[in-house]
Amino acid sequence: MTHLLDLLAAIALLVWGTQLVRTGIVRVFGASLRSILAKSVSNRMAAFLSGVGVTALVQSSTATALIVSSFVGQGLMSLTSALAVMLGADVGTSLMAVVFSRDLSWLSPLFIFVGVVLFIARQSTTVGRVGRILIGLGLMLLALRLVTQSASVLTQAPAVKALLGSLSSDFFLEITVGCVLSVASYSSLALVLLTAALATTGVVPIDVALGLVLGANLGSGLLAVLTTLNTNVETRQVPLGNLVFKIVGIAMIAPFVSLWLHSVRPWMHEPAMLVVLFHLTFNLLVGVAFIGLTQVVARRVERWLPKVDKSTVAGRQRHLDASALETPSLAISCAVREAMHQADVVETMLLGILGVIKNNDVGLAQTLQKMDDTVDELYSDIKYYLTKISREALSESEGHRWTDIISFTINMEQIGDIIERVLEDIENKKIKPGREFSEAGMAEIADLHARLVDNLRLGMSVFLDGNVRDARKLLEEKTRFRDLEREYAASHLERLAVNTPQSMETSSLHIDLISDLKRINSHICSIAYPILDTAGALAPNRLREPVEQTTRPVKGQAARPAESRRSRS
Repeated sequence: MTHLLDLLAAIALLVWGTQLVRTGIVRVFGASLRSILAKSVSNRMAAFLSGVGVTALVQSSTATALIVSSFVGQGLMSLTSALAVMLGADVGTSLMAVVFSRDLSWLSPLFIFVGVVLFIARQSTTVGRVGRILIGLGLMLLALRLVTQSASVLTQAPAVKALLGSLSSDFFLEITVGCVLSVASYSSLALVLLTAALATTGVVPIDVALGLVLGANLGSGLLAVLTTLNTNVETRQVPLGNLVFKIVGIAMIAPFVSLWLHSVRPWMHEPAMLVVLFHLTFNLLVGVAFIGLTQVVARRVERWLPKVDKSTVAGRQRHLDASALETPSLAISCAVREAMHQADVVETMLLGILGVIKNNDVGLAQTLQKMDDTVDELYSDIKYYLTKISREALSESEGHRWTDIISFTINMEQIGDIIERVLEDIENKKIKPGREFSEAGMAEIADLHARLVDNLRLGMSVFLDGNVRDARKLLEEKTRFRDLEREYAASHLERLAVNTPQSMETSSLHIDLISDLKRINSHICSIAYPILDTAGALAPNRLREPVEQTTRPVKGQAARPAESRRSRS
């Protein structure tokens, strides 16, 4: 029992080390790796080679599949190029299996020691993340040695021999077991290395090991499909196409496994090397066989998973790409794009207010009110997406941008709520009773509305570009809008004083409406504060400077200079 627990612990350590290396490399080099993949769309061979190189670093074809799938989902890469990248990705992870199959256990203590020192010294920096990668590599090498030691003891157990006997009697069962273990461990590389180690100790016969390797390849393709189930259609197409390659490849190569083993075994006596070379041979053959057929498979996959019509709201492409979360810079960009869509919806609602007022359009009012549900949903999605981004992986500038996005989406959500309430008031207090604003009152509302639309568009520009000059201009507009709101409120009261009938009927709605427009403008102008604060352009406060004398000056006597000074911001 103890030896079984040791083996399970060693397997868990191998999987954990693989995860550490993958996540560490993606966080450190994620943006560069994505740039390489994004630029490798000139031809299929370039895409294939980029897949080999990137996956050799990331050590996971599944991680590469998620990255490439996100590119296809965002329209940055064609499905044909993405499938070529995936063929290269499978070769890349096979090459890493060959490297790790060598006896590199002497490097394990060195990697772990140096990695821990770097990680503890600089956890939230690039140096610390490199240390995390070294820790992962050291744990992988240590785990492989522990697997070999633990497995050698279990070889003699009767139960293990019976289990191996059942596997060797059914090639399909071996593939199935390998597929399940690959999905469960979230790493085909870890399973191939484990299989190689078990084959070395004799726990797994070599023919069974090769069946497990085929299953591991199938599992890696299936894992990518399962991981992207909740994403858009374009994103799901890449893993599905890659799974087709693996299924057809296994069907073509499985009957010839015994022949391959018979041909290679006289020249290669090490079981571990036989396992990893078979893994490499399988993916090389699949790559050579299908590199010229990626376009055919792409068309077939697009027929199975047709794209949704994006001209409708329901079919709109979502920018919150889950696979981008491990690369904070890209995840931040995704959140910005979705926040801009939220602002577009708010702008549509704001533009529609004037049409509802002028034309007494109840249908338009109800349509615009329903759009607030979309604004609220986008706010929730963006908020939860941002909380999934590792804060420790953010640079200082990315941390500021993270805060800007949260602030922006909160303001848009609150503006949407105000607009919804304004539309309800217009419907209940103006349209249903059949009341109308006076000509002067309508002109004032139209003027405030036009300024509000201009300010919203300026605020969206400030959020997108972070221009300090435009942010200052937006705050200046806040003061102008406040002065206009006071002026128009006073004008309305003057019309009430002379008993203007229309003004008297709509007085409550008129005052509430211009007050709500002012509140909307305040939320819009709040977009400027994080930008100006980051640039150091804000004063600490807007309070008066302390005065020595707090008594009111005598009538006719000038106030002291200290009492009349104000701090300006």
